[in-house]
Amino acid sequence: MAGGNPHHDWLLRSGLSRRQFLNRAAGGFGAIALSGLIADRARAAAPTTATDPLLPRPSHFAPKAERVIFIFATGGASHLESFDHKPYMYGKNGMSISAPDPYGLAPPTTMYLKQPNWGFKRYGVCGTEVSDIFPHIAKCADDLCVIRSMHTDSPGHDKATMGMHTGSFNFARPSIGSWVSYGLGTENQNLPSFVVLAPAPPYTGAQAWGSDFLPACHQGTQVLPGKTPIPDIDRRAASDDLQRMELDLLAKSNRKHQQSRAADLALEGQIRSFETAFGMQRAAPEAFDISNESDDTLNLYGLKRGTGTGFGWQCLIARRLAERGVRFIELLDVGSSNNWDSHGNMGDHEHLAKNVDQPMAGLINDLKRRGMLDTTLIVWTTEFGRTPFNTTPQNQGRDHFPKVFSSWMAGGGAKGGTVYGETDEIGSTVTDKGVHVHDLHATILHLLGLDHEKLTYRFSGRDYRLTDVAGKVVQGLLA
Repeated sequence: MAGGNPHHDWLLRSGLSRRQFLNRAAGGFGAIALSGLIADRARAAAPTTATDPLLPRPSHFAPKAERVIFIFATGGASHLESFDHKPYMYGKNGMSISAPDPYGLAPPTTMYLKQPNWGFKRYGVCGTEVSDIFPHIAKCADDLCVIRSMHTDSPGHDKATMGMHTGSFNFARPSIGSWVSYGLGTENQNLPSFVVLAPAPPYTGAQAWGSDFLPACHQGTQVLPGKTPIPDIDRRAASDDLQRMELDLLAKSNRKHQQSRAADLALEGQIRSFETAFGMQRAAPEAFDISNESDDTLNLYGLKRGTGTGFGWQCLIARRLAERGVRFIELLDVGSSNNWDSHGNMGDHEHLAKNVDQPMAGLINDLKRRGMLDTTLIVWTTEFGRTPFNTTPQNQGRDHFPKVFSSWMAGGGAKGGTVYGETDEIGSTVTDKGVHVHDLHATILHLLGLDHEKLTYRFSGRDYRLTDVAGKVVQGLLA
């Protein structure tokens, strides 16, 4: 055909398929390259152990923490109204300053300061300053390692949320919980290694707990507060023995099927998921049954007996899952709307804080009295902070601000009773000891006994890790 591709026309006339052509061309180098790609995918799909990818695995070195409870405040909680006290800002409401566009889309322009809505007080022996909207968590100041110098790469909810969960701001990657599951396995074969307690998803949806190219058994299991936290968990077979026979037969068939499909990333996870589901039929109902918890414990979390929803319920279930060997537990504080994204009115932070304040303090104190806080790392964070200024003096809210935000850790080898990092007098710039998202991830893994540079997974021709090619362990956060 005139104007066609002569090489394509020759291939059609030769009767050769593309695969046959690659085998013959250039001494078979094309086929060698293709084989290399297939081999990479096969290695990526291989289970992390010879028998079960969720079996407990040794850490790189002695850990301080055995598990993580990761609390994520969706929407961008304000550092200026929570853990970064700025006395200079009071009385300066509406004062004009020259400041950069928080979204990085325009040169510096005139902005107007917005003073914090609440005051701060010092708490504990350490004297850490905490906002008045967190009276319960403030009393835990001697257990908190507050990070005031967090910063991230994106002012967008989706990218910043993805960055905090996966270390990648632009591409789908495995979540931190999946990396921990892959690196350490689980202590309880009858429960998932990674559980997400979420009444609604964050801005990235289920990608926040996805395993991406890691074996699918490492992805998070979402639990919805309510009467049936995990749906479809009831056994349909007439007895355990009959179901065990069915699962053994299914596993045998799946393994035979897998032998000819080594590069199928989902199959190993699917096989393992049947085993986990079988164990969960007994383990999960007991783990989620809080009817035997004492009134004293329920009061600690601000729960009324019979309640099966709310953030207090999420925190209590997190403690119960931690007791039962779940390696990584994430608590989503509200979903992708009605959250901490207070553009129009910072007053919204008051009821949002009230919803989580007592339950988080209850979780810390409950773990402490059970002797579990030393081996359980609690992390509270958000995707970014909020601006100290607005484009108009009348605005009562704050916009997205990736340059500064606050987080805190407690237990699990974190240095309690400390404040790490500093910001300028209006909380707009990190002035000392900045902590990037990659640094936070590296430090969390370190406390679990994992070297973030060695926890890698080969996929598509390269070794990937949670911290990409960055990140450092922040020694000042370690006890």
